[in-house]
Amino acid sequence: MQLQNATALVTGANRGIGHAFVQALLSAGVQKVYATVRDRNSLEAIRAIDAARVIPLQADVTDRMAVGHLSEQAPDVNLLINNAGVLSFGNILDIPVETIYQQFDVNFYGTLNMARAFVPVLERNGGGAIVNILTLVALASMPGLSAYNASKAAAWSMTQSLRASVADKNITVYGVFPGAVDTDMLAGVDMAKTSPADIATAVLQGIETHQEDIFPDPMSAQFYAAWKQDHKAVEKQFAAM
Repeated sequence: MQLQNATALVTGANRGIGHAFVQALLSAGVQKVYATVRDRNSLEAIRAIDAARVIPLQADVTDRMAVGHLSEQAPDVNLLINNAGVLSFGNILDIPVETIYQQFDVNFYGTLNMARAFVPVLERNGGGAIVNILTLVALASMPGLSAYNASKAAAWSMTQSLRASVADKNITVYGVFPGAVDTDMLAGVDMAKTSPADIATAVLQGIETHQEDIFPDPMSAQFYAAWKQDHKAVEKQFAAM
C-alpha cells in the first residue's frame, strides 16, 4: 500500500506509539489522519501539528455503538491502525479477574470491534490496510505480564483469521510485534527500549513493502529469529523473567 494521499485512522492517538504514528503518517504525505481517543480534549497538542489534516474524534474501542458511530464519522478511511491498548502487571494466579477482563476488552475485543466496523468502510473505498499493534509477548509469555500476554496472543490469532476473511476484499492485514518501547506503559521498567517514533517509521516501511508480520525494532527482530529457530527455548527463557 502506498501511503501518499491515504486516509488513516489511528486509535489511542494521544500519546506513545499512537502519537508517533500520527506524526509519521503526516510526514509520509497522507491526506488525512483521524486521531481517536477516549477523551477528545487530550488531542489538542497533536491536532496542533497540522490542524488541516488531523481530525480528532472521540471513541472508546470497547463500546461497539461508539465504534459504529466512528465508522460513520470517518467514511473515507483506507488505512486503519489499531493501536489502543492497555497493560497491567501480575501473575496469572494472582492478578484480579477484573483486570484480565479489562485487558481483553481493550486489546482483543477493542481491536475486533474496530475491524468489524471498518472492513465495510475499507471495502467501499476500494480496499486498503488494517494494522494491529500486537507485541512479541504474544508469541512467548512473560509471567509478570500474564493478562496482557494472553489478550495480545488472542489478538494475534484473530489477526490471522481476519487476514483470511478479507483476502478477497483487497484489504491487507498487518500484525506488528514490537519489543520494549519507551512509552508510559513501561515507565519505570529498567531495560533497553525503542522510541515510539522508530516503531512508527518501521511499521510504515513494512506496510509499503508488504511485510504482513512486522518486527519493528532490534529486540523484536532478534527475538523472532530465535523463536523461529527454537520456540520452546524462547518460551523457557521468557518464563524465567
